[in-house]
Amino acid sequence: MKYAIVGAGGRHQMFREAVTDTHKENNELVALCDVNETRLALSVREAPPQPGNGIATYLAGEFDRMIAEQKPDTVIVTVPDHLHHEYIVRALRSGCNVITEKPMTIDLAKLKSVLDAQRETGRSVTVTFNYRYSPARTQLKDILMSGVIGQIQVVDFRWYLDRVHGADYFRRWHRYKDRSGGLLVHKSTHHFDLMNWWVESTPVTVAANGKRAFYTPQMAVTLGLADHGPRCHGCPVFDKCDYRLDLAADEGLREMYLDAEDDDGYYRDRCVFDADITIEDTMQVEAEYANGVFLNYTLCAYSPWEGLEVTFQGTKGDLTHRHIEVHGVFSGQHREKGEGEESFSTTLHLAGGLPQRIPVEYGDGAHGGADPVMLGYIFDPAGMAPDRYNRASTHKEGAWSILTGIAANRAIATGMKVTVDEMLAGAGIRLER
Repeated sequence: MKYAIVGAGGRHQMFREAVTDTHKENNELVALCDVNETRLALSVREAPPQPGNGIATYLAGEFDRMIAEQKPDTVIVTVPDHLHHEYIVRALRSGCNVITEKPMTIDLAKLKSVLDAQRETGRSVTVTFNYRYSPARTQLKDILMSGVIGQIQVVDFRWYLDRVHGADYFRRWHRYKDRSGGLLVHKSTHHFDLMNWWVESTPVTVAANGKRAFYTPQMAVTLGLADHGPRCHGCPVFDKCDYRLDLAADEGLREMYLDAEDDDGYYRDRCVFDADITIEDTMQVEAEYANGVFLNYTLCAYSPWEGLEVTFQGTKGDLTHRHIEVHGVFSGQHREKGEGEESFSTTLHLAGGLPQRIPVEYGDGAHGGADPVMLGYIFDPAGMAPDRYNRASTHKEGAWSILTGIAANRAIATGMKVTVDEMLAGAGIRLER
């Protein structure tokens, strides 16, 4: 199987390593495409030698020539979110299948172009929702499938980003809503996809509130950082800022971004307190699903800890899961991860009984053991057991995962509850539930 990757930033490394190393048997990386020559050269240098003529490199304007010359079976898309649709559509119409990083795209017009191209070509689109493959999240799915808590009625789902990871969205291209869709699309697509999968349904109405409360110019003044520069590198208040990112001190970041700035002018370390940021850092969503389930969802991007809390209320009892991914975090550097029961807990509480602690299933590898499992199903499906949990995600799951966030963005902008079917009809989108 021949693969080409478009987008040579941080997210492409997982896929490159899967094709060229972990699952190299029967797979080959034939080409890389990016706007930045330095990053292309760095990626080729880090990759193991490939069969044939090795890994060819192309600039973004040469994407179509890359496909014509290298004839990949599948194109892997890891460019910034607002460009996903462009390369997905061009790859599909060139006869390739597509694997894309989440979110599949960021708005209704771009979504329509992807769905139309997939329908007209019949080619496959795979969206890489690794959280479905995390042993702990899959265990929740297994418990819910058993029916032990009865019919699910309400889900309370809270996700917390700490002041290291959360702040990072406000210094990169993600800080502009027209490039990322905001965190309700870029980040929450993971969480809304989990909801759709866990409760086996899709949203029909969405209401939301959102604001930027912490990463603001006013907060910079409060923290004594009023004289900050436009970026961390060379900033006059660098030494006293707890939110600084030192590109020069990190070899990986320096090679991939600081040394590559002259090629495309992209700064990886913009100030998180800039006035021109257009995304929210505090969001709440209320949704009703087609099967009657209610969702209450919160995302906070400046918490002192990182992780999730989710409770499923059913007709026979409730199921609660808590995962502390990182705790004791501050000053942009110090990240301590919890271990064992300190990190994970799952509790089943049936009506008339006492709460029961459920031993949480763990896995090795990135994202709580999710990435190795997902990559196995994508790049070596013959070596994997049949998936009774239906974790694979196509263009359909990719679409429904972003529609909650897109509707929530509209609800925040208008102050009105959004009916999803009416929103889709207005955009000329046909999508089965």
